[in-house]
Amino acid sequence: MSKQRVVVGLSGGVDSAVAAWLLKQQGHEVVGIFMKNWEDDDDSEYCSSNVDFVDAAAVADVIGIGLEHVNFAAEYKDRVFAEFLREYQAGRTPNPDVLCNAEIKFKAFLDHAMRLGAEKIATGHYARVRHNAHTGLHELLKGLDPSKDQSYFLHRLNQAQLARTLFPVGELHKTEVRRIAAEIGLPNAKKKDSTGICFIGERPFREFLNRYLQTRPGPIKDERGRTIGRHVGLSFYTLGQRQGLGIGGVKDKGAARGGGDHAPWFVARKDMASHTLYAVQGHDHPWLLSHELAFDNASWIAGQAPASGAYAAKTRYRQQDAACTLSAGPASGTHRLRFADAQWAVTPGQSAVLYDGEVCLGGGVIASAQALAPMAATA
Repeated sequence: MSKQRVVVGLSGGVDSAVAAWLLKQQGHEVVGIFMKNWEDDDDSEYCSSNVDFVDAAAVADVIGIGLEHVNFAAEYKDRVFAEFLREYQAGRTPNPDVLCNAEIKFKAFLDHAMRLGAEKIATGHYARVRHNAHTGLHELLKGLDPSKDQSYFLHRLNQAQLARTLFPVGELHKTEVRRIAAEIGLPNAKKKDSTGICFIGERPFREFLNRYLQTRPGPIKDERGRTIGRHVGLSFYTLGQRQGLGIGGVKDKGAARGGGDHAPWFVARKDMASHTLYAVQGHDHPWLLSHELAFDNASWIAGQAPASGAYAAKTRYRQQDAACTLSAGPASGTHRLRFADAQWAVTPGQSAVLYDGEVCLGGGVIASAQALAPMAATA
């Protein structure tokens, strides 16, 4: 690759630090940018933004590159956080990391980098980009470390974005990234990976949502329609959730399919019309398993939907690819996936992401899922 001016998003973490160092080693002119995407809690114990900037600055100093601090908080609030709240209010469970990548890291950040005269941008994501000479298209590939692959979060990127993006650590395993960081004396070589949603950090999730969404309590019912508890508001629960239901002491042999008397309770459904939360006992209860789902708001990396047929898909980040059949709808319409094996707790608002081997094709937002058992029992 010819030497280029590359702007790297430095988060303060080890992955982006090593990405910047690798690019500098390859002879590129590297500039670092620290993105500040949230500023409502600058002085909070949960907001690590200030610590992360100090770490990013220390990394830039060791590598020998400039670092610019850029504030995208207004764009983030408009494009990501507002949508996040809208989805929760509608009873769905959104994935803000997917939206952040599409709207901030590979749009607002990319635009800013181009204004700085960059030819490419780079991040510390575990993914790869390949130019297919046969089709002329850029392909998004899984990172080589299967336990760290982040293509799921990047599936909404388009051809123009991928053409200008580098993922230097996508070719490496995490252990190798840590080794390089220690070897070259990066101050964050042993820094713990950040987890959770960037604007929530390590704080209790319900406590955070409480500041923005109204609580509207209602009944928790079992599969037979019997009230077994109270919920604080449908927005505060997600399908498959086991903790925080407050019904751990309720036992019922008849309802505990596959679980027995003391089987744990899981959130299985939300009925927005009656404001009812349904919970079932047993991890493998039929209400938690789906062979089919529908997704819309699709985004395809090639610019158009793949042909209907056999693929693999993920319905949540940390899961194995699952064999499925795509029934593609019109470009902006609803697409359907049918899985060979039933998928657990398929959640509206999350992303269904399609793969052809190691190539990520794109995906969309899960609109609905068809459970193995109908809901007639509660009528």
